[in-house]
Amino acid sequence: MRRILVVGEALVDVVVRPGGSTSEHPGGSPANVALGLARLGRPTSLLTSLGDDDRGRAVLDHLGASGVEVVAGSVRPGPTSVATATLGEDGQATYAFDLRWELADAELPAEPLAVHTGSIGAVLAPGGAVVEQLVRAARSASTTSYDPNLRPDLMGSADAVRARVEALVEVSDVVKLSDEDAGWLVPGVPVEELAATWLQRGPALVVVTMGGSGMYALCRAGEVAVQAPRVDVADTVGAGDSAMAALLDGLAEHDLLGADRREALTAISTDVLEQVVRHAVSAAAITVSRPGADPPTRADLARPARRL
Repeated sequence: MRRILVVGEALVDVVVRPGGSTSEHPGGSPANVALGLARLGRPTSLLTSLGDDDRGRAVLDHLGASGVEVVAGSVRPGPTSVATATLGEDGQATYAFDLRWELADAELPAEPLAVHTGSIGAVLAPGGAVVEQLVRAARSASTTSYDPNLRPDLMGSADAVRARVEALVEVSDVVKLSDEDAGWLVPGVPVEELAATWLQRGPALVVVTMGGSGMYALCRAGEVAVQAPRVDVADTVGAGDSAMAALLDGLAEHDLLGADRREALTAISTDVLEQVVRHAVSAAAITVSRPGADPPTRADLARPARRL
């Protein structure tokens, strides 16, 4: 199978739980997507920027244990970036970052099946501009996908990032965002309206995650809404990333990835789209049912998370 290339940050999540206890886990939204894809059996490479320290080695070991190939050149001198995730009583996470993001020259997989990017690595200078150029160049051979996964505390104002976000939307075949992202980027605009606007900019699919309410998706054939199952929530860390990985996996199952399948992806039916979104909802539900960014394997998906 052709590989999927993910481009973006890998870091260490320092999780602060109610009561003050802390723990460290490998994380970063794009790295979590790569992990989710690899656990679902998709050959996956990650182009990132890690420090040559103990935390960086822990991230490499974590990714390698699930089969993610980290592109040579992704490790640089210096410390590994850190995201501090403070959990509320309801399991929701808020983040603070100590991040360096720049990409070295690297030899990338030839003609990957898909190229995914998002979050901080697609916006933060100096690496963000390189990421956009890479995604544009990938369209000749690959499906391109993008998850804004916006971090206001690090990215600045919505006005400061909107042009970069919209530029990446325009060169992406698949876009996933959360309702929180939408509310911050374009306040007061219903998510259905934003999805329709972005669909007109070029993507074949726009998918909106809505937490415990499930997911909404729009394609040229129509719209789909899938309710999330009620599960016992440990925390929400990595849920959207698991959903993104499962979206790409579901599209691959239906032979809808690769530049040569762009026309078929654009013509996706609502029936197929619903199957793909339901797959993503199931992956997210399993992830929130266990601590940290711990995306499911295909075997896990055969035994869904315990429902309330």
